[in-house]
Amino acid sequence: MKTRIIVAAVGLPLLLVVLLVLPPVATAILVGAMSVIAVYELMYQTGLARNLYLMVLSGVMALAVSLWSCGGCEWTPALVGIWVYLTAMAAVMLASHTALKFETVCVSMFAGIVIPLMLSSLTRLLFLEYGRFYILIPLILAFSADTGAYFVGCAFGRHKLAPVISPKKTWEGVAGGVAAAVVMMLLYAVILDLAFSFEVSLGAALLYGLLGSTVSVVGDLTFSVIKRQTGIKDFGFLLPGHGGILDRFDSMIFVAPLAESLLLLLPLIVGEAA
Repeated sequence: MKTRIIVAAVGLPLLLVVLLVLPPVATAILVGAMSVIAVYELMYQTGLARNLYLMVLSGVMALAVSLWSCGGCEWTPALVGIWVYLTAMAAVMLASHTALKFETVCVSMFAGIVIPLMLSSLTRLLFLEYGRFYILIPLILAFSADTGAYFVGCAFGRHKLAPVISPKKTWEGVAGGVAAAVVMMLLYAVILDLAFSFEVSLGAALLYGLLGSTVSVVGDLTFSVIKRQTGIKDFGFLLPGHGGILDRFDSMIFVAPLAESLLLLLPLIVGEAA
């Protein structure tokens, strides 16, 4: 626990500096690095796709997707890039058709395209109006839900949520995570109102908290299933006390694109005070 807290105390301020202070390209590079590591963790650490060519192609694609999110999100280069990537993957599969299974290629595609595309919501948020304020929302949702679920679950957890997938998770913990996310989102909305003179929608903040905390659990359990099915305890050891990138940011992979979608459909900030 001590190591976990120290890593969080050091890592979180550095993360905030990248997201809030440095240019958006720094966030894209950070997300790209995280995505490349996630490719390795999902493909090699699990043993699902230990093919050097597929790993290299997926790592390059993950970095390209991350940088694409910082470059205007034009569809022409995206389509060309996807075509090149998929064609190269097909060539590897054809060259090793007797040993390389189709499901292995599918895992590689998920690692190379889906994960970085979802994580890159963090980058795309910065290009929205009020992006520097919006970028904190997925962090608030994911981290407050995780923290609330942990402490409430430890104190009051009695009823198991998914005993086979994640034995320590309880329904009480889920309720605590939902409550924490809702409270923190409402608090953040009030801060935006009082400290920065924004007109905010408390209804949107409430909805963000409810949906974000729920999706956070889905993301956590999804990657827990992968670990159980592949027989590993953690995806990696990059973050002492936390595991790998996929251990720490499993819920963020689901929460970040949800936050992006909600902010596009139902913005939290509806205007500025006159």
